[in-house]
Amino acid sequence: MKMILNYLWRGWLIILAFVLTIIFGIPVYILSYKKKTYKYAYKFIRLWCYGIFYGMGLRYELINLTDKKIDKNQQYVVISNHTSIMDIMLPCILFPNHPLCYVGKKELEKIPIFGTIYRRICVMVDRSSARSRADVYRRCAEKMEEGNSIVIFPEGGVPDDTSVVLDEFKDGAFTLSSKHNSPIAVFTFIGLKEIFPFDNSKGHPGKVKVYFNDILKPTASPKELKLSAFETIKKTLTEYS
Repeated sequence: MKMILNYLWRGWLIILAFVLTIIFGIPVYILSYKKKTYKYAYKFIRLWCYGIFYGMGLRYELINLTDKKIDKNQQYVVISNHTSIMDIMLPCILFPNHPLCYVGKKELEKIPIFGTIYRRICVMVDRSSARSRADVYRRCAEKMEEGNSIVIFPEGGVPDDTSVVLDEFKDGAFTLSSKHNSPIAVFTFIGLKEIFPFDNSKGHPGKVKVYFNDILKPTASPKELKLSAFETIKKTLTEYS
């Protein structure tokens, strides 16, 4: 019975996402056509994220582990651990004053309707192509010059092995931060691995804990930034999970 209810709950996500994509997708597609109007498109993107997140019975609690504050006039590279499709909604909810651009998988552009909008508002990367991976830096730099902050999940995807607490970080976010002198906003999401896993037979509505860890200043050494961010998120997962 529990599994049947879970599949019905997941089915509701498909319906909800379709309806919200139709409602908000049109203004997003139109307003994202010009660089100067993307900030207005972002308001509709946030409404879409709110609708999906709360519409699935999810809630979040923000816990600050640092006294540092997000500056609404500063662009950031935003990173977190990645365990669920719902991770994608949280940065938009958390950043009302920073139009965000995500670095995401090219495969998602194949999703009907959503994929058309996705191509417009995200920096897509084909992980099987070295050329595509290298070009991400240039395209992210262009987005930042337009006034956007960048969201990157540095694990590069969700590990197939669910026993992995935190997968090895890729270099992208930290190289971008160093090259373009942008601070890194570090978050840890706890709870979504159990609440909304990629296993469609599992999950339930519930509250996610969002830990705001730190704002790392850009340095000349991406490796040092990467190590610092990895250790920060791993420590949070170990202490608070």
